[in-house]
Parts: sequence; structure tokens; C-alpha cells
Amino acid sequence: MDGASVNLTQSLFSWPYFKEFTSFITILTPILPIIALFGLIANITNIVVFLKAGIKDNVTTLLISLSVSDMMFLVLVTPSLCTRVIIYFVPDWSWPFYNRLLDELLYWPSYTFYDFSSYISVGLGVTRCACVAMPLQFKSVFTKARTVKAVLVLFILVVSIRVPIMSTYRLVWIKDPRTNSSVVSVAGQDVKSITRFNDIVGHTSLPWINFIIMITCVGVIMLKLYQASMAHKYHTATSISASRSKQAPEAMGHQGRSAKDLRVIQCVVLICCIFIVSQLPFLTYTTYRLINQQFDTDGRLRFLLFTFGAVGRTCSYLNASVNIFVYYNYNRTYRSILLSMLRLKRENAQ
Repeated sequence: MDGASVNLTQSLFSWPYFKEFTSFITILTPILPIIALFGLIANITNIVVFLKAGIKDNVTTLLISLSVSDMMFLVLVTPSLCTRVIIYFVPDWSWPFYNRLLDELLYWPSYTFYDFSSYISVGLGVTRCACVAMPLQFKSVFTKARTVKAVLVLFILVVSIRVPIMSTYRLVWIKDPRTNSSVVSVAGQDVKSITRFNDIVGHTSLPWINFIIMITCVGVIMLKLYQASMAHKYHTATSISASRSKQAPEAMGHQGRSAKDLRVIQCVVLICCIFIVSQLPFLTYTTYRLINQQFDTDGRLRFLLFTFGAVGRTCSYLNASVNIFVYYNYNRTYRSILLSMLRLKRENAQ
């Protein structure tokens, strides 16, 4: 083997930095597959419930698209999680291929769907923000048909951004020094410039743009709801609008919005807030890695690199798994269908 192959083999099998954050990994490693499994069940449940309810508007279209994308992300990332668990707890496990093959082979496809989920979440925020801030102008703009087309365009965009980096990787044969046998691995070819481009555009610039748009949308929605709430309280207290003051609390909300509309807005705001919180560690990780060369796998700050990476991955798994709680609490139709499904299942079991 030449020098490059030897270095590749050593880097693949030695894991020189993996044990540097043992205590952190000890806590996270067993938990992550559980989160992923729960997320898979939750997103499948979301898809079934939304299909039963019927895809009648743009919000439901985006929510079911988000559930499908999150499910695909978790399906593709689960082999990576299982690999990490086996490597950590059974380091001498005999593999028929390079032990990180599944992890590295499925990394970019899985996080392509995670990026797709991010864009859908931003779409939710933008559509609700527009409808809350300027309801008359945008009431008929975001139709279901247009939303479906927009989702398809977003998917093509996300895949197009990731295709260059994914196309550089090839399956190769390398020698495992532990068994002195050749095994299948994955390696990139001429990836330096493409990786740099991907880090700047796909991992940093576009996520930051999404992040800023999302924060702006949430801020505008909260401001408009606050202003509407103050106006509603004022009109009620001064009896300027007798008909408004006589409306049942559950029937009408801020500035004539129905309770159903308010629950939809609350649901979208919570999904956006989950996105914002989950993206922050990832953005910190990718941005600092660009500006500090020591924040890398072979740098002085590798401990922080792996720590932020582990936190960012954990947040991404949670982000793809917890929306079921939001839907259950803020969508009456969703809750009603889910409870009826659970009752039917329990009756059939009896």
C-alpha cells in the first residue's frame, strides 16, 4: 500500500479522538437510537392522521410534507446511530466492511432530507407570517396547489445543492490492519474545493438565511398577535364594539380570528421555535469551523468540535421527532383522529 493508503487506513480505524469526550458520548449514545425510533413512530403516525383528516389547505400540505421529510431523515440516519452504539459499546465487533461505512455512505442523503425539513419549516413560518401580517393580500395566495409546487421546487433545490458533494464519494477497498484483510469503505475523490463550497453554501450561508427568516417570521407573528390582543382588550373594555364583546371566547379571537385560526398560528409558531432552538448549535458549529482552522478533527479544539457536533446531531434528531406533541396539543382534528385510532386499536386488542 502507498503512503496515502496507509494514512487513510490509519485514520479510518484508529479513532484517535473518539474517546476524548467519553463521558459526553456515554450519556448520548444509548439515547439517540431511542429518539430516532420514537421519531419514526411519531412521523408515521403524523402521516396517517393527516391523510385520514384530508389534505385540505396549504398548512396541512406543509405539515404532512414535513412529517415525510423528517421520517426519511430518521430512516437514513438510524444505521449511523446503530453503528455508533456498536462501535462505542462493542469496539471489537467484527465487521464485514469498514465499520463506519453506513455512517459515511448515508450521511449526506440523510441530512439532505434534514435540510429539506428546514426549508419546509421556513415555508410554514413565511406563509403564516404573511397571512397574519397582511391577511387580505395573502388570503388567497397560498393555495394547496401552489404549496405542492413550492414543496417540489424546494426539494429539487436542496438535492441540487447536495449532489456535487455526494457525487465525489466512491466505494473503495482498503486494508483493515486489525484483520489484515480488505474491506469495503467509502472515500472522496478531489473533494477539497467541493467540500469548501458545500461548507460555505450548504452548511453555513443558506442555514443562516433560513435561521434569520424564521426568527423574523416568529417575531412578526408574535408582534401582530400582541397588537391584536391589545386592540381586542381595548374594544372590549370600552364597549366600542358590542357585537365583538358578546362573542363567546372560544368562538372568536384576536381581531375576529377564529379559535381554530389561532390554534393553527400557535402550532406553526411552536414548530418554528423548535426549529430555531435546534438549529443554533449546528450553526455555531459550522460557522466557527469555517473561521478557526483549529476547530477541526485534527486541531487543538477537536474536543469542542466533537462536543458541538454531538449536541447538534442530538438537536436534529429531536427536531425531527417532537412535532407530534405540538400537533396533539394545538390541532383538535389531529387529536380527535389519533384518539379514535388508539381507541379502535385497544378495542380490537380486547
